[in-house]
Amino acid sequence: MSIVLDLGPGVYLSLVGRIDRPDAIVLSHVHPDHCTDLLALLAAVRARPRSEWGIPVFVPEGLPDRFAAFLGVDPDHALFHVFSFDVVAAGDRRRVGPLTLEFGLAFHPVPTLITSIGAGGRRLVYSGDTGPGGDLEAMAGGCDVLLCEATSQGEPVEGRYPYHLYAGEAGEIAARAGVGRLIVTHLAPTLDPEVSVSEAGARFDGPVVHAAPGMEVEV
Repeated sequence: MSIVLDLGPGVYLSLVGRIDRPDAIVLSHVHPDHCTDLLALLAAVRARPRSEWGIPVFVPEGLPDRFAAFLGVDPDHALFHVFSFDVVAAGDRRRVGPLTLEFGLAFHPVPTLITSIGAGGRRLVYSGDTGPGGDLEAMAGGCDVLLCEATSQGEPVEGRYPYHLYAGEAGEIAARAGVGRLIVTHLAPTLDPEVSVSEAGARFDGPVVHAAPGMEVEV
């Protein structure tokens, strides 16, 4: 059973040879660093038997229309047959095999999903992109693993960009939500991940790691 959370540039290649056809996909929002490799997956799956089409893709409002507009296609295009888009909103719940997916809304300039995935009493929550606010803290409450964006380092300054988190803020959310482990992700590419881990760990006394490429974590 495999669920892919976001398909930014390079993700498709990282899946080749490991996950040829996901059982489901969640695209948190329409920003290209989170969704553009859906087109690479489209090209790959489109070449396979139609029995392999129909991959469920859970998305926020407006995302399928944005893809269709970008490609210049109508509802008969393979985009809407290779993928079965399911527009979800805060409070919605879906089942994928033994897994239960629940969705909330992040605080971001476009509709953005927070995703909880649970089974057998264990649960992972993925923040998507978010600033302080939205449904993240409530949804993360008591989860075993919080995969949380931590775009910036240092202390928030007046006039800060409100739609992303600082590493320390990710740690504060993890502490208030009582999560088991915190994994920080979405760091600005010029930043030292160890600094982000340290800043998050200063606010959260549980385990904190950086989401490095190829990392495997048991929930």
